[in-house]
Amino acid sequence: MEADWIEHRRSDDGEHVGWMKPAGDGFVAIDMLGRPRTDEVDWFTAEETLDDLGLRYLADPHELLLDDGTWLRVRIAEVTPDAVRVKKEDWGDMTAPQIYFTVSNPVSEAQLRPLLANPAT
Repeated sequence: MEADWIEHRRSDDGEHVGWMKPAGDGFVAIDMLGRPRTDEVDWFTAEETLDDLGLRYLADPHELLLDDGTWLRVRIAEVTPDAVRVKKEDWGDMTAPQIYFTVSNPVSEAQLRPLLANPAT
């Protein structure tokens, strides 16, 4: 993450839910994938946005763009300030091979995007 980003933790449980990026006279709320969730807003609005967003979007299925240009259905396994680790979707099959990919954080939606309805993968 960028040096001037300010880590934000929820007040009720202290869970890290994103960052506040100084912008003009205000701040931009940045989620755990390094993506802006607001335009320039005041501190309170940025905090409220991140608190309301939480981490639930990380549990949703995503698609990862592979080097060959195809999309692979994945689940986010781990997020750190420097990297996002995803796992090939195995639908809970305990016998399936565990295939992981690591991408830099922040990660753009051009590389890792929320899964669209009725995926072909």
